[in-house]
Amino acid sequence: MQLILAILAFNAIIIIHEMGHFLLARLFKIKVYEFSLFIGPKIFSFQHKETIFSIRLIPMLAYVAFDKEDSVYEDKSLASHPVHARAAVIAAGPLFNIASAAVAFAVMLAIAGYQTTEISVVQKDTPAYYAGIQKGDKVISFDGKRIYQPMEIDMFMYNISGGKTVDIKVQRGNETIPLKLTPRIIPENRPLIGFSPKEINGEHTNMIERVEPGSPADAAGIKSGDIIVKLDSTEVLNMQQILNFMYKNQGEPVSITILRDGKKLEPITVTPKRGKNPQMYRTELNFSFEKGNAGDIIQQSLIRTYSFTRIGVYSFAWLVQGKVPLNQMTGAVGAVDAINTAVRQSTSIKDSFIYLLFMSALISIGLGVANLLPIPPADGSKLILLAVEAVRRKPLPQEKEAFIMMAGFALMLLLFVFTLYNDIARILTRIFGG
Repeated sequence: MQLILAILAFNAIIIIHEMGHFLLARLFKIKVYEFSLFIGPKIFSFQHKETIFSIRLIPMLAYVAFDKEDSVYEDKSLASHPVHARAAVIAAGPLFNIASAAVAFAVMLAIAGYQTTEISVVQKDTPAYYAGIQKGDKVISFDGKRIYQPMEIDMFMYNISGGKTVDIKVQRGNETIPLKLTPRIIPENRPLIGFSPKEINGEHTNMIERVEPGSPADAAGIKSGDIIVKLDSTEVLNMQQILNFMYKNQGEPVSITILRDGKKLEPITVTPKRGKNPQMYRTELNFSFEKGNAGDIIQQSLIRTYSFTRIGVYSFAWLVQGKVPLNQMTGAVGAVDAINTAVRQSTSIKDSFIYLLFMSALISIGLGVANLLPIPPADGSKLILLAVEAVRRKPLPQEKEAFIMMAGFALMLLLFVFTLYNDIARILTRIFGG
């Protein structure tokens, strides 16, 4: 059932993209020859006005076909319309994806609430404490980058600054105060039992959000929603205490006491596994949580849409610069798997719906940003060609444009094969370990 939901969610993202092209074409009275749900052989179709609406055999993707797109002799063809109309039609697909993400965020935040950039608590002996950060401070920049939501700090830290000391600015009352923050470094190849916490920072990070399939925690019967309260004879209240214990324990078997549905279970003995775990960094910044009114929710949804769009642009730049490994690139299979994993690990229907919205919004923004990149045959490259046409006051020769598009198509094909390999390798690694 979860896989079906994931496939439907991914297809909905693609359909929204194509619907953007379709609706703007209709607005400018450009003929759309076909609007197809899915790909492959046609199994059903009907015609409404000038457009054939069809359903095809393979339940993935969708597309819009413009009638005689390369002809300037048809009054209703795409090519016969002025540059601004064609640019609007082309840009509408990715922009619809980004706009739909804002709607998904708004629904998600209305249900679940949201974190602000205001510090809720500062624990002693943490990087935040030593930096001089105080409760009530609002983080406004990290390592010279403006901060719009807490998740951006981890993105900038892992992809740019690493574990080095960084400049951080906080707003305290009416003052902007510059501080120095040194993240706590958690060594690589550390022994792990295989779970992710419900919260990244704070006093209640000992609640388990996700158990890694095939991990020691999974083998021991630990479940999502369990709360770790004791390791051997040491009581733990948060993730930092768990990490400190596991680092000192150095992979020896550990007796774990957990709370499940409010009841303390008998201790479970787990032997941590030392795997290929990357070095981690922790700031111990704890942010306040709010459930705002309708105006707040709309504002926060727009902030998150802008933030994740900005992260998408940064991610592409980091990929080109080599700061993000190529094996982190993902495609359609990986997107469906990400949605499926998030929904499958949820502890309730409400959580499943929230994660479905969140992952769908992220993937929708990713698709929108990727399509705006100036790489043929993405929509962004077509916008560049239209800009050249506007400057030259005439289109490029068809043979040159065709060459550019064919070269881009070959690149896209290679990227498709590469991301498909990454997606399958990632899934197989998660299932079989390694």
